[in-house]
Amino acid sequence: MTHSLLTRCARQGMAVALLMACALLVGCASLKPQATLYERLGGQAGIEATVENFLYRVADDPTLVGFFAHTNIDRLAASLASQFCAVSDGPCRYEGPPMDRAHQHMGIDDADFNRLVEHLEAALRAEQIPLGARNELLGRLAPMHADIMRYQ
Repeated sequence: MTHSLLTRCARQGMAVALLMACALLVGCASLKPQATLYERLGGQAGIEATVENFLYRVADDPTLVGFFAHTNIDRLAASLASQFCAVSDGPCRYEGPPMDRAHQHMGIDDADFNRLVEHLEAALRAEQIPLGARNELLGRLAPMHADIMRYQ
């Protein structure tokens, strides 16, 4: 009788252990890895659409358009897309100039900088980028403010 009771307890223990293992596996299988910011921005196509939308907004802003009068817009668009891709954990590598050097003679003030950010945020909204991804991208770009404003 003792042997029978031990066998039954062992089987019940194994059944409980098996059920717990199954529950853990099911729980782990249902956890999806967090999408990267790059993916939440829509990948390369989403980033390029956002950059294009952003540059059209800047071009339509009489206060800002003058900053880009002597700029190759196609090269700027490619550079911005590359930078956004890199900063969002995408497969790109930004190879443009450092922010302080790129903006050293532009004379951008805080009001101009804030207008650019507003246009970028509006472009992200227009491209239907989720709020969390918008905020995360802007948060990752925010430290560049000091370099952009360094010589102003």
